[in-house]
Amino acid sequence: MNISNKLKLCALKPARTQSPKTLAVILQTPCIRQNFMTTKQPDNTALRTALWRALHVLTDDKPYIIEDKVGYDLIKPEKDWQERPDMKYTKRLRASIVARARFVEDLAKEQIGKGVTQYIILGAGLDSFAQRNTEIISQVDIYEIDQPNTLTWKEEKLVENGYKIPDNLHFVPVDFETSSWWTELLNKGFDTTKTTLVSCTGVTLYLTKEAIVDTLKKMTSLASGSTIAIAFYLPLEQLDEDDKPMQEIAIKGAMASGTPFVSFFSVDEIVKLAQEVGLKEIQTVSTKDMTEKYFKGRTDNFVPASGEFFLVART
Repeated sequence: MNISNKLKLCALKPARTQSPKTLAVILQTPCIRQNFMTTKQPDNTALRTALWRALHVLTDDKPYIIEDKVGYDLIKPEKDWQERPDMKYTKRLRASIVARARFVEDLAKEQIGKGVTQYIILGAGLDSFAQRNTEIISQVDIYEIDQPNTLTWKEEKLVENGYKIPDNLHFVPVDFETSSWWTELLNKGFDTTKTTLVSCTGVTLYLTKEAIVDTLKKMTSLASGSTIAIAFYLPLEQLDEDDKPMQEIAIKGAMASGTPFVSFFSVDEIVKLAQEVGLKEIQTVSTKDMTEKYFKGRTDNFVPASGEFFLVART
């Protein structure tokens, strides 16, 4: 399955306060400039989303949706990084990132508490669940799947910054152009007979429907009682009216940058696909659901944009 370039900034919905001109600049802006000690560099959006999670803690009001500065510690961005357009004018994008991060983290803690012993993070980027939850990760094998450069850089930086790499944290580098992530996962010792949680965010927008169906079918190979949580994106006409103009510009920007959006789905379409491949206990979680759960009562206008929803299902 070809999912190279899967994690891109444009997968998220832009802030209502941004002008079309500002958004266009953001979509074309390179990620944070850095002086790497190695030629291996992480995926651009892995850097950006990690910094958004840190920026939430550094600049947004309490209570924090999630507290995650690990990526910031690894990246060590330049002094003026908060003034960059992709940081300064993307409040609703940042809200979207921390909302889905919190949702996935809550689900992971819940499932581990119920006895799940394997956790796959598909498109892991600079995810820091393992570094921030040291007490509970001893109970589970974590498999982080992403591009080789991203995971090589991440592992090097974790070690440089004093983080231990436990035996149950498995980095699964995959060249998505030439390799199967499923094959590489099995090669790392993944056990299909043990109950598993799979999370996947920021990926499906760049996949064909055929690739998405293939991924869902692979999920049915997991042990009975396993849980999956995969993020999908609504078509333009189903977004909130305020979000439509900015999303139109995002679509054009993605096309211009050579990484066009491929797949949008209605909730009903995804539910049908999940049913057809044989998944069970199918639920969907919308941005509005996450807003109600995590952002209720806030007075700082910090809310995620519409458009993303999760499929949550069991095998």
